[in-house]
Amino acid sequence: MKKTYVLDTNVLLHNPSSLFLFQDNDVVLPLAVIEEIDDQKKRQDEIGRNARQVSRELDRMRAKGPLAQGVATDQGGTLRIELNHTRLGRGLPPVLGLEKPDNRILCVAWGLREQENLPAILVTKDLNLRVKADALGVPSEDFRNDKVDFDHLYKGIREVEVEGGMVDSFYRQGLLALNGLGPAEPHQFFVLKSRAASPQSALARHQGGRLLPLSFGNAECFGISPRNKEQRFALELLLDPAVKVISLAGPAGTGKTLLALAAGLEAVVEHKGYKRLLVTRPIVPMGQDLGYLPGEKEEKLRPWMQPLYDNLEYLFRESTGGKNKAGPPMGAADYLTAQGLLEIEALTYIRGRSIPGQFIICDEAQNLTPHMVKTLITRVGEGSKIVFTGDPEQIDHPYLDASSNGLSYMVDKLRSQEISGHVTLKKGERSEVAELGARLL
Repeated sequence: MKKTYVLDTNVLLHNPSSLFLFQDNDVVLPLAVIEEIDDQKKRQDEIGRNARQVSRELDRMRAKGPLAQGVATDQGGTLRIELNHTRLGRGLPPVLGLEKPDNRILCVAWGLREQENLPAILVTKDLNLRVKADALGVPSEDFRNDKVDFDHLYKGIREVEVEGGMVDSFYRQGLLALNGLGPAEPHQFFVLKSRAASPQSALARHQGGRLLPLSFGNAECFGISPRNKEQRFALELLLDPAVKVISLAGPAGTGKTLLALAAGLEAVVEHKGYKRLLVTRPIVPMGQDLGYLPGEKEEKLRPWMQPLYDNLEYLFRESTGGKNKAGPPMGAADYLTAQGLLEIEALTYIRGRSIPGQFIICDEAQNLTPHMVKTLITRVGEGSKIVFTGDPEQIDHPYLDASSNGLSYMVDKLRSQEISGHVTLKKGERSEVAELGARLL
């Protein structure tokens, strides 16, 4: 049976293509949604761009006929703008004041069910609106088209038990056939554990149907060395020039950003494999936003990028022989920037660029939408490598969660590609206090 989906504004601002992702069902846009889209169209960010894209799509559909009466979509459904929320909202509790756009959207979904007997479903990313819809008996759901199963998200690591002779053979021959160990993704890592009485284990990497020893996992990288097996796996990907797209996920303090920066500095400063290290992160505040910041672009970005500056200072101290030795006199980041080896950029200014021959790091990638991840990856030019780091369980974006953020989406979609790799880190290495907080709080 055909369904009628009433879309909230945040669904369209999250993904403008959502207008056409409901197959042969009917899509209804309350007029309040059009008004909210119009309010956002002048913004100079991803939301503004999506608002303008929605407006263009609606204008294109308008050529097929009056939107108020409904027009056919290419998928076999219809698209309609509902004008009269007042008529549909008769009988709603008076506490739902119609001066709020959310309530006008809700009353359209309620009226389509109660007065027109349509199987209407409200689609919104607003948790509170879904709660209000439930209280009124209106079915509601999140937009699920770009969601992944986070509970079963690809980790990049498998632990398998093998016969004791297989571990010995692996160490002796330097390879092990994948036969009998099940399917594996490109660059997936294995922890081989022996079933023999004397415990043995080995770390291996899948390539071309064979398990091979790690090539870079024990390397010292710009003064730091891996402290656990997940960090060794991460360095294996970071230092391999054949792997062009890397994602590192894990809780705070597991070393995702530090390892990525260390590998980037090693490749750019020491080995000259790339001409520049480009570091970016989304500008999404945690808690109350401080508003506009004074100064030039670099001064405005400084508070947002301070974690990166801290890590760079730490790496320079480690690379010069110890924590007590001073780094460059002007600061590590300023020194590298002056040498043309480092660029720290806000994600806002990435669109339209082509970035060849650079080591690119996107930190806090869990705050990106899938579309923003696509935008960033499509900026990567010839000879560049891109690394995404983040924790899908620490999201500051109001309409993203562990299943719908761009980092999780990318891990799920790119897991089978030969030029990409992923590792989920588990053990905190920042400090005993940080590990205690991540584990218990």
